[in-house]
Amino acid sequence: MSLRHIIHADMDAFYASIEQLDHPKLRGKPILVGGSPEARGVVAAASYEARAFGCRSAMPMKTATRLCPQAQRIPPRFSRYREVSDQVMAIFRRLTPLVEPLSLDEAFLDVSQRVESGRAPEDLARWIKRTVRSETRLTVSCGVATSKSLAKIASGMDKPDGLTVVSPGTERTVLAPLPVRDLWGVGRKTAARLERAGVTTVGQLAERPLPWLIDRFGARGEWFHQLAIGADDSAVSPTRERKSISSETTFAEDSRDRGHLEEVVREQAASVARQLRSGTLRARTVQVKLRLEDFTTFTRRHTLSLPTDEEAVIATEALALLGRELTPGRQFRLVGVGVSNLSEPEPAGQLGLFDQVEATTGEEFQHAAALDSAVARIKQRYGDAAIGWGEVEPS
Repeated sequence: MSLRHIIHADMDAFYASIEQLDHPKLRGKPILVGGSPEARGVVAAASYEARAFGCRSAMPMKTATRLCPQAQRIPPRFSRYREVSDQVMAIFRRLTPLVEPLSLDEAFLDVSQRVESGRAPEDLARWIKRTVRSETRLTVSCGVATSKSLAKIASGMDKPDGLTVVSPGTERTVLAPLPVRDLWGVGRKTAARLERAGVTTVGQLAERPLPWLIDRFGARGEWFHQLAIGADDSAVSPTRERKSISSETTFAEDSRDRGHLEEVVREQAASVARQLRSGTLRARTVQVKLRLEDFTTFTRRHTLSLPTDEEAVIATEALALLGRELTPGRQFRLVGVGVSNLSEPEPAGQLGLFDQVEATTGEEFQHAAALDSAVARIKQRYGDAAIGWGEVEPS
């Protein structure tokens, strides 16, 4: 297989940089983009001036404003961020059609064909940086490597406005001293498990026998080993398949009111069902995400025997999962409903001459689906174990 050349391009403090671009008086000052601290907002982006005080994205806004009281909070303007994102992605696609956006502000580019035609990978990355700055007046950091995972790590090594190139053949040398939590896909909980086992660096992870990893992490153990030795061969996919749909609510005040929590879950199930139908999708797995008053966050899920886009079925499953967690004394900061294991409905086939069809009303179908789900739940002894949303790990 021929050598691949991947660029990971990551805009620097994207939302905050756009606000500073649009409002010159904010330039050089600490700003926080996100919701109100009084309404339990979180930081969507922090300028580098605010990061110097320890502020970061996904942090509660209340915490960030305590760390940096002089920071100015800006409500997010997602329509503006999408506008600039479209402009940046169009620049990337001038270089190659193989662009895989990860979010509004970052993407993978497979530039292997350009390199084969005589261009140096570093020159291509410099073109990206130069063109983005010229046309948007914003900066982008780039990582260049032979795999997606290593290119992503490299893009963060010299921020902001950085460029890091990992030359072919040096992958293991570059990876070895890095903290194991730097590996793409190794979340906080997995990193803690590895560290308890004496694995703190990527090099130490690479030295562990594969059976040891598989014994502790199942199929993910082999994936971690591949990442640790720089052998990630995952392709850059211009069209990324949607893997989940969700809706969540953070409460202004902690809630233990069962009626209120169930009402919110029903509304979220309705929203998720609408999104499924609008995308002509169905889901087999229903999950609820819950965050307690002490910020403990966990997810419960159940997999149906048949995929569905029915609001009633999704709500029934979500309410059952929620109900098991409503123990005395528990208060909830956040509740979310999500679905995964998505698929498109199969087209109706032609009936055979002797096939029998029984007429079933929509109400009967929903009742049967709910009953089927209940039976499956009993068989599985109240569903699967918890999984953590926000822990970005390959399935």
